[in-house]
Amino acid sequence: MGLLECCARCLVGAPFASLVATGLCFFGVALFCGCGHEALTGTEKLIETYFSKNYQDYEYLINVIHAFQYVIYGTASFFFLYGALLLAEGFYTTGAVRQIFGDYKTTICGKGLSATFVGITYALTVVWLLVFACSAVPVYIYFNTWTTCQSIAAPSKTSASIGTLCADARMYGVLPWNAFPGKVCGSNLLSICKTAEFQMTFHLFIAAFVGAAATLVSLLTFMIAATYNFAVLKLMGRGTKF
Repeated sequence: MGLLECCARCLVGAPFASLVATGLCFFGVALFCGCGHEALTGTEKLIETYFSKNYQDYEYLINVIHAFQYVIYGTASFFFLYGALLLAEGFYTTGAVRQIFGDYKTTICGKGLSATFVGITYALTVVWLLVFACSAVPVYIYFNTWTTCQSIAAPSKTSASIGTLCADARMYGVLPWNAFPGKVCGSNLLSICKTAEFQMTFHLFIAAFVGAAATLVSLLTFMIAATYNFAVLKLMGRGTKF
């Protein structure tokens, strides 16, 4: 068997769905974790600079942000490892090995391993669905603030007084209600929206949201592929090209 023929047989039996899902998973997790980490740092600086001068007002928020950043480190490490394991499991259940080395039957251990991956992937998909929903919250907050700034910049398009147009961090639970000032209004808010720090943080949260969506799609693809492969292994006792 020549090298080209061997490579061709491997490509024919490659788990393309798992390959695409792995690439999408790595891309989504890297985007979510990297941009999310920096966006949280930017939010911390914005709160400290513009919304509260008393450290006790945002001390709890800072602790939560730092905790989330540590969780991001663990999430990135876990998903890169788990994505590699799912890709290896995809190669295990493909027809490449059968085509090169002949037909084979899977063991009970192999079927149990595939079933375990199906269960873990399903649980991760449910958990990540919640993460995806939560990642939309800061995008919503920053979008509302940006929309308010647009109204301030174009006063002719709104009937409200510019001085009454505010961004109140206390309203979203970011700061306690006794925090001072806790909100920024009018031209002061517009100046904040024009800063590079605000613009960068807003776009980083959008990128993190896109990364969470990409990761969710990859997990759904993994779950469908793993379920299909397990069904074939269970019913037919052999690999499949999925």
